[in-house]
Amino acid sequence: MPLPLAYRYFGGEGQPPLVILHGMLGSSRNWTTAGKLLTRSFEVFALDLRGHGDSPWAPPPERDYSFAACAADVIAWLDTKGVPNPILLGHSLGGKIAMRLAVDSPQRCRALVVADIAPRDYAPHHVEAFAAMRSLDLTKLTSRAEAEEKLKAQLPDENLARFLLTNLVREADAGFRWRIDLEGLYAALPSLARSSLKSGEVYAGSTLFLRGEDSDFIRDIDRPLIAAHFQRHQILALGRAGHNLHVDQPTAFAAALEYFALDLK
Repeated sequence: MPLPLAYRYFGGEGQPPLVILHGMLGSSRNWTTAGKLLTRSFEVFALDLRGHGDSPWAPPPERDYSFAACAADVIAWLDTKGVPNPILLGHSLGGKIAMRLAVDSPQRCRALVVADIAPRDYAPHHVEAFAAMRSLDLTKLTSRAEAEEKLKAQLPDENLARFLLTNLVREADAGFRWRIDLEGLYAALPSLARSSLKSGEVYAGSTLFLRGEDSDFIRDIDRPLIAAHFQRHQILALGRAGHNLHVDQPTAFAAALEYFALDLK
């Protein structure tokens, strides 16, 4: 059963629709800067995937966070909002879901943009991040500053600690809580680390792979695999950008999408 996804609307009414799917432990709010820039050429929607942001969590007992379930949520959202054939942009986990949707339902995807992820298996990522978040005793937490200090003590990257804190909310009558389904997503990590595509599955539409020049998520040796799944593809590297290339280089990121879209007209 598809879940009703929350979303942010950044504007650009009357232009070609662009639907954004964020990465693991992210949300639509992480796309605010890039999303606003993209409204120069697109009508921009950023969704919260199931278990993230303001969207519902996968219900027990299955707690289904499979690529197919997440893609079905997006299809249901497109139907509900009357967005029939958008350009679909997915980053990291969102890119895996976007690839799954494009292969299964190519008629629902005018074109595909995959940000810094390849259609291959990876070692489980975010393990340290989940461990740090799960170690916090929210019942004893007194402030966000305390939470940040505790996360920084366990993580090598201060920016990662701040990013994770976007998932922590405080309610006047109930204290702190995580906005994400921490335990459900943690249990799903091994399956979500695998490729969302199987050998022989193909998407024939126009596809742009964007990679961060300082990231190793898309490697030169991944090019034949990308070509096997995506018949009409381009691969473009953004300089001085890591895995979160839309955050590191939002202007260049938006320009790359605008240039890609010129070929779609």
